[in-house]
Amino acid sequence: RGRRLALAARVIGVTERPRWALVAAIVLVAANMRTLMASLPPLAEAVRADLGLSSAWMGVLTTLPVLCMGLLAPGANQVARRLGSEVATGAGVGLVLAGLVLRGSGGGAVWSLYAGTFVAGAGIALAGTLLPGIVKAVFPARRSGLGTGLTMAAMMGLAAVASATSVPLADVLGDWSRSLLVWTPLAALALVVWVPVARAAHRHPEREEVPEDVTHALPWASATAWLVAAYLTAQSWQFYSALAWLAPTYEAHGWTAREAGLLMAAFTGAQLLSGLAAPTLLDHVPDPRLLLVLAGLLGGAGELGVWLAPDTAPWLWAGLLGAGQGAAFALGLALLVRYAATPRDSARLTAMAFLVSYTAAAFGPAAMGVVEDVTGSFSLVWALLALVMVPQLILSLRLRPDLARVGAQID
Repeated sequence: RGRRLALAARVIGVTERPRWALVAAIVLVAANMRTLMASLPPLAEAVRADLGLSSAWMGVLTTLPVLCMGLLAPGANQVARRLGSEVATGAGVGLVLAGLVLRGSGGGAVWSLYAGTFVAGAGIALAGTLLPGIVKAVFPARRSGLGTGLTMAAMMGLAAVASATSVPLADVLGDWSRSLLVWTPLAALALVVWVPVARAAHRHPEREEVPEDVTHALPWASATAWLVAAYLTAQSWQFYSALAWLAPTYEAHGWTAREAGLLMAAFTGAQLLSGLAAPTLLDHVPDPRLLLVLAGLLGGAGELGVWLAPDTAPWLWAGLLGAGQGAAFALGLALLVRYAATPRDSARLTAMAFLVSYTAAAFGPAAMGVVEDVTGSFSLVWALLALVMVPQLILSLRLRPDLARVGAQID
């Protein structure tokens, strides 16, 4: 507890700013964690037609940032040890900005599209891995769910806007690459707002004193860490696959790109609401399993609907899918805080969980793209995603409130 209070004092106190200003900075950083991926799917058919890409290669554009979030998560933890979490988070936002510029300014060239996606993905990996620990330091334990909910609302709210406006922006600007470039000012604003936080923390490194016996290793021996990582693996495989292929699925059913973009906005908008509500409710619910199972059932119902009756109630399926996935992901992030003893342990748990889950889930969009290439239909894609919901529900039932916290014992 002493180490948590010391970090909180360093993050909040040295900035000489009110807590709401720091929370606003955190929310702005979080807002840039999903626009990279959410802005592309509504433009997928136009990009594929212009560049001659297969479904598998289009899936890679979603796979790249997710793979970065997995493979680079432990590196983010190491960078934070050397530079401090605040400086490392600022560096991550800077990479997101550079990647967005590179992706959108290449005039539709294949190399800039993939290179920019990779660079921004590395930035998301760096900043996104460290955010749960910062949230744990800034928000008191009884309000950690609210902190997670605010970051989720920012992520999904801007993702919804990106999905809804990508196609109209491409129409107005005359090019899909220019539409992708629109999200650079948001990243620039987040960087500008975060710089005072990082500079203040860098000027006062002595305020964070960490005992020599505190481990920085990933908690590989922790059964709790493995349960959370497995849960996030199943959830992330479904989420990023749905993010990549929901819009193309309905374009294949005759929808226009603009209509598919609005459907994606409904999908991500539902995530905004459930992503804010679920972790906030978690602050008042002693057993997380009730919320975890409910989230899984909602998401599974949406997947079954898109698979079995896609044209019957597409807006309902998108809403159920988004509500379920948004709540499940937000609850997973909240568990990274709840099941850790200190902010540093939260960073360790986050790094391990992201390494395992995102590395595995990164292959979801491309693998589902291969399924579509082989079968010529998205029907089997959604059947497989519904099947992945089964282990997610099983794991949800095992995430008891009395699980040993990471850092509470040697792991």
